[in-house]
Amino acid sequence: MNRIKHHVKKGDQVEIISGNYRGSSGRILAVFPGKQRVLVEGVRIIKKHLRKSQDNPSGKVAEREGPIHISNVRLLEREKPEKGAKSETGKKGKRPERSEGTSK
Repeated sequence: MNRIKHHVKKGDQVEIISGNYRGSSGRILAVFPGKQRVLVEGVRIIKKHLRKSQDNPSGKVAEREGPIHISNVRLLEREKPEKGAKSETGKKGKRPERSEGTSK
């Protein structure tokens, strides 16, 4: 099971560098690594027609962001990790201490 790694993550601030939306910027809402696409907040707004349901008795035209290719975005600023969140450096290098009575 291989995981595809990309230069941007969810929550990063990015700028669109090519395509119809060049020059606009926003925060990444979702990353689809298999399709190599990202959803950027406020970029490529599309209209999705929703059929009648209990939530929408008369139907609805919803506006939402559409995906753009990951190669068309440039990272401006990484999302700052929250205080108390696990960091990558905290995972490695620390081993549980052994008491003097145990041997292995």
